[in-house]
Formats: sequence, C-alpha cells, structure tokens
Amino acid sequence: MFTHIFENAGVPPLWLAAAALGIAVVAYILGCFNGSVVVSRYILRDDVRGHGSGNAGLTNFYRTFGGPLTAVVILSDVLKAVLAVWFGSFIAGQLSPELVVLSKYWAGAFCLLGHMYPCTFQFRGGKGILSGGAIVIMIDWRVALAAWAVFLVLAVATRYVSLGSCGAAATFPFTSAFLYRDALITVLAALLAALVIWKHRGNLVRLANGTESKFTLHKKAAASGETASGEAEAPSGGPEATEEVPAEEVSGQADAPDSGEEKKEDEA
Repeated sequence: MFTHIFENAGVPPLWLAAAALGIAVVAYILGCFNGSVVVSRYILRDDVRGHGSGNAGLTNFYRTFGGPLTAVVILSDVLKAVLAVWFGSFIAGQLSPELVVLSKYWAGAFCLLGHMYPCTFQFRGGKGILSGGAIVIMIDWRVALAAWAVFLVLAVATRYVSLGSCGAAATFPFTSAFLYRDALITVLAALLAALVIWKHRGNLVRLANGTESKFTLHKKAAASGETASGEAEAPSGGPEATEEVPAEEVSGQADAPDSGEEKKEDEA
C-alpha cells in the first residue's frame, strides 16, 4: 500500500509535509546547477545550448568542446546528485529510518527535475543521464548495477548513448518494484524513468528513422581531419613552391656574373 511506510514511520503528518517540502526545494536547487551551462557560458564564453543538439548535457558538451573541462562537467553533475540524495536521506533519517529509502527516490526526482528544467537557465537543461546514474547509485547499488549494465551493453554494442540511456531508465521501475515491493517507491521510480525517456523523445524518433548520431571521439576525429586536410593541401602547394624557388635561384645566379664582372672592373 501507499501508506505502509508512513504508518511504520509513525511521524506526524505535519512533520512529514515539512520534510518533504524542504527536501524537494533543496534537491531542485542543487539540480539547477548545470555543469554544462556553467562551464560553457562562464568559462568558455560560448553556451553549449547553441551548438549540436542544443542540449545542455554531457554528451553535447563533449561533442562540442571536448577537452579537460569535460571532467568538470562530470564532477559537477555527479556531485549535485550525491548531495541531493544525501540531504534527503539525512533529513528523513532524523525523523525515522523507515523513510530513508523513500526520501532517496523523492530527492532524486526533484534533483533530476532541476537538472532537466533549471529555473536558473530558462528551464533548458540536460537529459539527466549522468545525474540520473549517480542518483541510482546513491539509492541502491543493486538497482544501479542493473541500470548501468543495461546502459553499457546497449551503448557499447550500438554506439547509441540515447538507446543505452532509455534502456537503463526502463529497467529502473522494475528493479525498484522487485526489491522494495512498495507502490509509492515504484511510482517515484517510474516518474524518474519517464522524465529520462521524455527528454530523449527526439532521439527515439531519430533512432526509428535511422538518423540518430552515434557516439564518437569527436575532438580526436576533428584533429585527424585537420591533419588530413593539411596533408591534402600540401601537394597542391608543393609544386608551386618548387617552381618558384628555382626561378628565383636562376635569376639570382644570372645576376651573379654581372656583379662579379662589375667588381673586377672597379678593382681594375
């Protein structure tokens, strides 16, 4: 039943409401700190949402900018998820240990909402894969193991990050329901999964149409492309150089005897 956790906790409804509201607000605010937007706008001075897919997530940031700042984005998205779930479990633990697991799902849902729809960045956020993955790990390692395994198998086998993400999200409600057998936890898990899949709806359409981009090491490919183009240009520039240099040398050699004869005449 929906109420068995609350009945076992024995916490007054007013305290439950206050704790739920406080956890929701803090988790949402933490989620609004979007690493991709912060790094691209205030460090690189170039908003990631103006490039590629327009998404303020890790994949689009890496494809657009690459480099060591990608690690900063990863750290920020993971850290905010860890803090949000930890805060929720801490507050719930002060009321009753029975509420801890439920509070993790509750905090995770609002952190993910903040990441996807941040009020600080015109409600244009990321798709929640990295933060969602960290949230799942914080909730239960068994749930995380199933979700991450599905993600890795699908993403590595197909090179579609979006397919792996949606597959991992789809497993989340089922593993949560199997482990906890609680309707409210299952509903929150389904909400988290639905948020991720909804944000990937465009990717799913492209997958169905066969136009979805596969994950590649974008920056390395670009660098090799520049090298290849440079090598391609060299042959066309090379002949011109070899034609011009001998011409200058010939003209120089033609002038040399005159200058030498003039010198001999002066000395004479």
